[in-house]
Amino acid sequence: MTRISDVTEAADAAGESRRTGDPLLAAVAAGVETIDLAQPLAVGMPCSPNHPGFRMVLSRRHGDMIREDGGSAANEVIVTGGHVGTHIDALAHVSQDGLLHGGLDAAQAQTGGAFTVHGIDALRPRLCHGVLLDVAKLHGVERLPGGYGITAEDLAAAAEQSGTRPRPGGVCLVNTGWSTLWSDPRRYLGHDSGVPGVTPDGARWLARHEIVAAGADTSAFEQVHPGRGHATLPVHRILLVEHGTHIIEHLRLGELAARGLAEFAFVLAPLNIVGATGSPLRPLALVSGDR
Repeated sequence: MTRISDVTEAADAAGESRRTGDPLLAAVAAGVETIDLAQPLAVGMPCSPNHPGFRMVLSRRHGDMIREDGGSAANEVIVTGGHVGTHIDALAHVSQDGLLHGGLDAAQAQTGGAFTVHGIDALRPRLCHGVLLDVAKLHGVERLPGGYGITAEDLAAAAEQSGTRPRPGGVCLVNTGWSTLWSDPRRYLGHDSGVPGVTPDGARWLARHEIVAAGADTSAFEQVHPGRGHATLPVHRILLVEHGTHIIEHLRLGELAARGLAEFAFVLAPLNIVGATGSPLRPLALVSGDR
């Protein structure tokens, strides 16, 4: 139910945006829909075997301590790796032959227990252009088969189908349909079946568009062959080390894909963890209210 106060606040905001001439405020006042692209954080959710899993437990429960006025409070302890759930990789996450992006010495950069360069704190929050390339739709399936390699040709064809392309400074998301397996961690991680993902030539296609980040609805973003797990991750090397392009994993892209939303504003705001190799993320796709 719409409240009178809501209408008044919207009218006030619209009037203020006209007075200031700020087009962003005008767009917000006209109505913006927010689509959550993050998977929920919960004990037992899928997690790469390369990273510590997510744990949450109540450390204080209601009734453990009762104040003199009858009030009580509960709180929790959360333990998690930086690459758990929907998250983004910092450039410090991967090295090649001892070097980080830009030829920086990885061992020197990590001295002291936190990265002095290329940590996730170096990635500033931003509101940018976002596109969804729906490769599952391109092939007419709900979910790509395990181990399928998404090539540059696939990405170009999906872009042609959607009528949009990644832009410099923006974000490109790739839908494989794999998030439909999120509730089944064993199948989702796909050690035996493999997991669909971007191939090296697909990664170079993405890098040529000069995007700030690429993401997918899988655990590793790139193609994982059956029975191989994360034995090698060449796409991480190409994007993080060679091109300075961040990687977002474990996205929830079902709603965007179901609604055919190929282009949107994207909110990218990692936690400001000094010297970390990655951060949990709650990315948002923003579209105008009339969409």
